[in-house]
Order: sequence, then structure tokens, then C-alpha cells
Amino acid sequence: MKKALFFTSLIAILLCFEGIQAQHVAFPLPLKKNLVKRLTEQLAPKPETNWKKLNRVGVDLSEVAFVNWNAGGSNSISGLAEVVLERNYSDSNKKWRNKLVTRYGVNSQEGQEIRKTDDMLELTSDFGYRRDTLSNWYYSAKFRFASQFTNGYKYPDTSTPISQFMAPGYVFVGVGGEYGQRLDNLSIYASPLTYKSTFVLDQNLANNGAFGVTPAVRDADGNIIREGSNFNSELGILLQSSLKARVMDNINLTNLVNLYTDYLNSFGNIDIDWQLNLNFKVNSFVLAKVGSHLKYDNDIKITETNVDGDEVTMGARTQWKQQLGIGVIVDF
Repeated sequence: MKKALFFTSLIAILLCFEGIQAQHVAFPLPLKKNLVKRLTEQLAPKPETNWKKLNRVGVDLSEVAFVNWNAGGSNSISGLAEVVLERNYSDSNKKWRNKLVTRYGVNSQEGQEIRKTDDMLELTSDFGYRRDTLSNWYYSAKFRFASQFTNGYKYPDTSTPISQFMAPGYVFVGVGGEYGQRLDNLSIYASPLTYKSTFVLDQNLANNGAFGVTPAVRDADGNIIREGSNFNSELGILLQSSLKARVMDNINLTNLVNLYTDYLNSFGNIDIDWQLNLNFKVNSFVLAKVGSHLKYDNDIKITETNVDGDEVTMGARTQWKQQLGIGVIVDF
């Protein structure tokens, strides 16, 4: 009797289980197939590509506020925004790197109008080819364009701009050789043939001979006989060194040096463009930066106001800009 009851119960359980299985298979089957298909597509290896891209946006902010501060001071707020886009191609024998950098900064201080603190627009592209993988020498061609977005002033005077978009604008095009086992980290480039063009599309600045263009021809009364040139062309030698290194786990160093001299105009007088930056990575989004930018260009003359209040053009001088900031960066 007990055995019969046991087998009867077992058969009933099996029949229930089969019913449950039948219900499970009959209705959700299409959903199950779609789920498996989606998981398969997500887990499938992505096709390999020789292209790498970088999209980076960063914002730095700083603020100082005083309330009943007996030591004195004025409230101020500063902001700096930066966008970096890179599209790079690489295979065993060829490298093609493209980079766009835009940067703009402003400062607002109590009792003063908003002033520009940084303004940069730069596009670079370089192509390198080597015959075989045993060599670290690349036949290379480089292109660089640089300018700014808005007018620049010699504060506090904001009536007369001293620079603006495409005044100046620079274009470098050259061919040469580049050496580096890993060009993205360390490279040395030498070009015996680099064309440099300086654009000054604002006619007032061009008439004054700003940034090395030929100034206007004037008569004895100061009237313009012939307008100043809007561009200046040079052909010379360019030497460039680029270094990217990790100093510590969260500290990265970038060092870029450009040296240029013109064959025909003051050969041996070297234009210098040297950028040195330290990035301190706090976490995935927060970054502190210390930067130095030193420039010397014999075509850029400094003007000063003499005791009589007249503007006097002086010689070229070393230019230096220092930056210190902390902000948020996002890669996408």
C-alpha cells in the first residue's frame, strides 16, 4: 500500500513538472531567443581597427570671495574650458596623427569688466612612413595651424585690439624625418624644408606691421599710400622634440619644444616655442595642472608707452605664460 502511494505521488509530481516545462517552453521562447541574441552580440569580439580616437572636455574654475575681510581684497572668479579631439591611425609602417586643441579662459574681478585670460585654436596633422619595422626613422610630413577666437587687448584699454582671429594666424607645412621607437611618447623631428606663413587679416594691425608683416607706406603727413601686407612668408628649418612620460603613478609630464629659423630673413635667429606641462591625476574625473609656455619670435615686437604718452615699438622679447588650475575632465 505504501509503495503504491509512493509511486502514485511520484507520477503526479512528474506530470506537474512536465506541465510546468511545457508552459515555460510554449510562451516565453521568442523572448528567450532575443535575449540570447543580444547577449551574443554584446559578448562577440569587436572588429579590430587601426584607428584610435580621443574626445576630451575639461573645465577649470577658481573663485575668491571676501566678506568683511579686514586685510582687503576683491572678489573674483575665473574659468577655463578646453576641448581636445584626436583621430590617429597606425599600422606597422605608417602613422597618421590628427589633433585639435581649443582653449578659452576668462576672469571676472570686482570693479572690472570681464577679461580674457587664455585663447587658443590649434590644429595639427602629421604623417609618417617607414620602409620596414626594423627602423625607427620615419619619412614625415607635418601641418600646423594656430590662431585664436576673439580679440585680445592690452588691458585696461579695450578700445583697440592688439590681436584677433587670424591676426595673427600661423600655418606651418614641412617635410623631413622623425625618429622614435614609440612616437606617441618620445620623438625627434627635423625638417630642412618648412614653410611658415603668418596671416594678419585685420588691416589696421597689418598697416602697423604687426607680427612681422610689411607695414603700410605713408606720406609725410601720415596718410597711407599703400596698405600693409596681410601675410608674411618664410622658408626655413624646423626642429621639434616631443616627450610624454609618467613621473609617478598619478603624475604625467608633457614637454614640447619647437625651434625654427628662416633661411633668408636673419638666418640663425631662432624662434622658440616651448611648452612644459605637469598633470596630477586625482581620480578619473579630477585633474590638477601646472603649465609653462615660453615663446620668442623675432617678428613680434613689443610696444611701450613713453613719458609723452606715445606708443613706441621696441624689439622682440621673451614671452612667458604660467598656468595653475584644478578642474574636471571627461573623456567620451
